Amino acid sequence: MDGNNRWARREGRSGIAGHKVGVERIRDVLSACRAQGVEVLTLFAFSSENWRRPPKEVEALMSLFYSYLKKEAKQLKKEGVRLKVIGNRARFSPKLLKAINDAESIASEGDATLCIAADYGGRWDIANAAKELAIKVRDEKLDPELIDEDLLGHSVTTEGLPELDLLIRTGGETRISNFLLWQAAYAELFFSPVLWPEFGEEALKQAVDCFYGRERRFGKTSEQLAQEASGA
Repeated sequence: MDGNNRWARREGRSGIAGHKVGVERIRDVLSACRAQGVEVLTLFAFSSENWRRPPKEVEALMSLFYSYLKKEAKQLKKEGVRLKVIGNRARFSPKLLKAINDAESIASEGDATLCIAADYGGRWDIANAAKELAIKVRDEKLDPELIDEDLLGHSVTTEGLPELDLLIRTGGETRISNFLLWQAAYAELFFSPVLWPEFGEEALKQAVDCFYGRERRFGKTSEQLAQEASGA
């Protein structure tokens, strides 16, 4: 969700104001995703590298995250949306940790899932999964010969969620900045020039339409796909 600070500067407002508008945008985008039939929406709210930002900005982001959890959990439950928070929670305050746990407990069921990545990094996710498997091997609970892509995939933080289909980055940057590295192996990438505070239904539809217009071969040829589609 990139572009909050740039939007704020353009509007002559503080960076914190931009982040506040960005948080409000979540509700609209989640609604637009559900209208498009999207089952899972994962939002990169705070990266493991974002701790390097100015302390006041980090503090404000943590406060906004806390407020969002407290305000939106019951609404998510009402709308049938399950909440899942992924990332390294070790650096969060006890107050924020309780808010995360409470919100996940409240919005624990639903036919759709909102996944929030906070203090998350794709490299951390893979390393953490490898560490979990290494501990099992050390404790003689896992034969190392059984470790493969599927087993590692079941150890990353998005275990239990569908395969990632479409990764959208807003704000015009053309990189994924350590987001869902393992999961994005075969995802379609879409880079939108729209700043996150202005990213809405139309911008999402453009990304989704582009996704459906692409041919996803997963290593096969176009001819093979055509044969499979025709039942040959």
